Amino acid sequence: MAVKVLVDAAVLASVVAALALTPRALARLPDPVRGAGRSVSPLVALALVTGLIYVNQALFTVYVLRVHDGDVSFIAPYMPAGWFDLATHNPVLRLLARDFPAPELLAPSVLRVQAFLELPFVLLAFATVARWLDPGLYRRIARSALLPLASVSYTIVFCVVEWDLRNPYTADDIAIRAVSAVLTPLLIARMAAHDSADARPLTAVRLLLFIGSLGALGVLVLVVYDTALLYNLGRLPERTPLALAGVGALGVLRPAAARLPAHLPGPGPAVTLVGQAVYRWLALFFVPALAIRYGVTFGTPALAAGAGSLTLAVAGLYALRDASTVQDPRPYRRAFRLVAQLGGASLVGAGAAYMVARWASGSYYEATLLLASAAFLVAAITACRLLDAGSRHRASSPSRPLGDRHTHGTSADRNCTPPQGRNPGGFDSSDSMGDGPVGGRLPRGES
Repeated sequence: MAVKVLVDAAVLASVVAALALTPRALARLPDPVRGAGRSVSPLVALALVTGLIYVNQALFTVYVLRVHDGDVSFIAPYMPAGWFDLATHNPVLRLLARDFPAPELLAPSVLRVQAFLELPFVLLAFATVARWLDPGLYRRIARSALLPLASVSYTIVFCVVEWDLRNPYTADDIAIRAVSAVLTPLLIARMAAHDSADARPLTAVRLLLFIGSLGALGVLVLVVYDTALLYNLGRLPERTPLALAGVGALGVLRPAAARLPAHLPGPGPAVTLVGQAVYRWLALFFVPALAIRYGVTFGTPALAAGAGSLTLAVAGLYALRDASTVQDPRPYRRAFRLVAQLGGASLVGAGAAYMVARWASGSYYEATLLLASAAFLVAAITACRLLDAGSRHRASSPSRPLGDRHTHGTSADRNCTPPQGRNPGGFDSSDSMGDGPVGGRLPRGES
């Protein structure tokens, strides 16, 4: 009962902190880039941490084979079902175990190494996603109070779960997680300080490539959790095709995103609204993400779902506010039209998500949620792109003969002329570059 209360409290505190601090983090002017030539992307760091996690799994297997004769009963009873499916019959690992000197020195591979690496793994995964969407968002998050706050929130949740699964190593694990909570934000902030990647306009194609990349990375994260962080290296052969599919998808999608021209035509109003909503939501969801995830299993699921939905709703309201304050003679009519378009696109997305959820039912709930969310966004973004194309086509079609329009143009006709230097969607092309939410209005306080 105490664990449930603590996890629920972490959910509430994290959401409140995110709602209070995220607007300030997005509004602050970007810090200057330092030593851009020495930058390391979070994806490279994530790959390194993932490699270390699997090295620890191999060493843990060696330790169990040599010190405990392949028997995990010294630790397995403390954990729930689904842990410690070891690859003790793997010939390579058995050969390594046979010749490994002083295997008793590998005792820290039991939970302690994982306790240090799990936080950088999840924070770097989130940083990678943010940088894919907009490098400026990654830099803002990493160089603001949001990063240390997320580190504290994630560590508190990890430690609460550790205490719920108490074992002979719990005290060590909690102390190690506290050290990781201090060092990891410093490392990521230093990486972001040297990052010089440019933001690109969030067109429909770029958003779709981002959603595909997010889905592929999400699959890989789930595979790492299933096979390594839960000490199930024996499941790796079964999960290898899925992991290879995720790596292959990233190998296609990320180069495709990098090859898109930097100066594509600006997105239409509906696509811009979706892009801004995704940008805002990633920032708002960053701090409470892990608390919400563990709130489903260790806390109150309804509270976790409500907290996640609240971040979505607030992100949508911010995006709509940004769209409605763009220079326009009839902002309320514009906002109403955007809401109607987004509502129609959301219905299309909900239908796609429902079909995918039905198809994926029976797997891990995280996998089902990931696939359904990706299907929703892909369908909704595609619908918004079609709606924008239809709106542009209607706007470019004269409602009366050209000569009559030139001679007897009405004030409404004149109001349809976009302001000088702005595209027909009403968004300044300069807003789509730099560290702001690309494809739309810069946050308050920026220029």
